[in-house]
Amino acid sequence: MNLEEYKGVFVYAQQVDNEISSIALELLGKANELAKDLNTEVTAVLIGSGVSGLVDTLAEYGADKVIVVDDPELKDYRTEPYTHALASVINEYKPDIMLVGATAIGRDLGPRVSARVKTGLTADCTVLEIGDFPINAVPGKESEQKHNQLLMTRPAFGGNTIATIACPDNRPQMATVRPGVMQKLEPKAGAKAEVINYNPGFAPNDKYVEILDVVKSVTDTVDIMDAKILVSGGRGVGSKENFKLLEDLAEVIGGTVSCSRAVVENEWLPVDRQVGQTGKTVRPNVYFAIGISGAIQHTAGMEESDIIIAINKDEDAPIFDVADYGIVGDLNKIVPLLTEQLKAQLNK
Repeated sequence: MNLEEYKGVFVYAQQVDNEISSIALELLGKANELAKDLNTEVTAVLIGSGVSGLVDTLAEYGADKVIVVDDPELKDYRTEPYTHALASVINEYKPDIMLVGATAIGRDLGPRVSARVKTGLTADCTVLEIGDFPINAVPGKESEQKHNQLLMTRPAFGGNTIATIACPDNRPQMATVRPGVMQKLEPKAGAKAEVINYNPGFAPNDKYVEILDVVKSVTDTVDIMDAKILVSGGRGVGSKENFKLLEDLAEVIGGTVSCSRAVVENEWLPVDRQVGQTGKTVRPNVYFAIGISGAIQHTAGMEESDIIIAINKDEDAPIFDVADYGIVGDLNKIVPLLTEQLKAQLNK
């Protein structure tokens, strides 16, 4: 493999029902940072049917080029045709870096594509940066240290350690990234990108799944990833019934109730409310951590919140290490008082 042939930072621009997914815009933001370090361009790969109208959005959020693979076979996501499309783009245009969102689609697509193009894949990354590998040169072997490598960092061993992984001998360097971890750029209205239409051709076969029907779930709850204020509870809340205290607080301040993994395991709240390494990564303006100890598995999903307010009876709880404000005491007394005071202030 001639590594010199591989140039540019590519992003899989996931779309569903002809609407760009938020993770694609987040990845474009990170791709621009990486591309600046490498003095190269950012290319979005847009796959679907009738999706050309989405090109301008990708340009406004940082894509220099957009490769469009448009075919009726790509109307709905199916593993085989989408794998064929993205792998063909990689083989044809040879990106140095390929980023994919760690969504349900991305977690299916990314590993299959990496196997198809014979490269590695680091999953569920939380940090991406350009640097040297090995990170610390081996004495006497400094000349073997490779530069301008994609260093991919992710929690490992159940979140008890952090691993930084590189792929120095194969291209592209591929990573999937959890939604909510990277930040979007401010859109540039009117920005344009170079558009490349590419279609590798599709020959339906017995590997093509036939979609008989699509049933969409209907919910009236707010996605915690979109919430500006989260009132999050942990095991320390004590019971499902006690979450009424958090719901009352959230109602007063216009927030949404979320939780830690322990709450989901106790069946106090559904899994779509879970924050953390095995839940969702959130970045609200205000995050209340109530009765949450602050294990790394949880803080990995909320430490980028603008303001973190912790309430816990254990003054040594790790949550206070990441909190901007902390209250040590019984949440059963503190939360009702806080709710009452906030209600009084807001009603003035």
